[in-house]
Amino acid sequence: MTSSRPFICLAAWLAATLLLSTPVAAASPDQITLQHNDEEIHLSVDDLREQADVEFTFFDPYLADEVAIRGLIFRDLLVAHLGGVPETLHFYAWDDYDVALGGWDDDNWILVTHQNGEPLTLRDRGPIRLVERDYGDRDPANLRNFNDWVWMIKRIETVP
Repeated sequence: MTSSRPFICLAAWLAATLLLSTPVAAASPDQITLQHNDEEIHLSVDDLREQADVEFTFFDPYLADEVAIRGLIFRDLLVAHLGGVPETLHFYAWDDYDVALGGWDDDNWILVTHQNGEPLTLRDRGPIRLVERDYGDRDPANLRNFNDWVWMIKRIETVP
């Protein structure tokens, strides 16, 4: 009776070689992905930072402090890349949070790229996040009033 051990080792070695040699398209905080009608659009975070032309200071309820914000009007970004503003978008974040939300045809939503003059990183809820420039009469002490703010965005998909 012959041992099958050499064949098992060879099969394991071949499987490992194939897995390690196959290129993997890894997500990176250097870009975000927009998916619309089965098409993926990859946007460089550096390019978004360069395009950021909206600046304002507001009270960030999560930091309980005034912060200087720079970013883009989210609606304008959607129109430029998708040709319009979808009714609902599904967001995926770097911390595995995901949510589908609507109501984006409003220039009050800002895609934030910088805070206090510095580019956002994953450490400070970046590389990009969505906030409202004006949150009206909502109480900033009640953080549940801001459940629709999305942080650490890595992927945005249109919902059919």
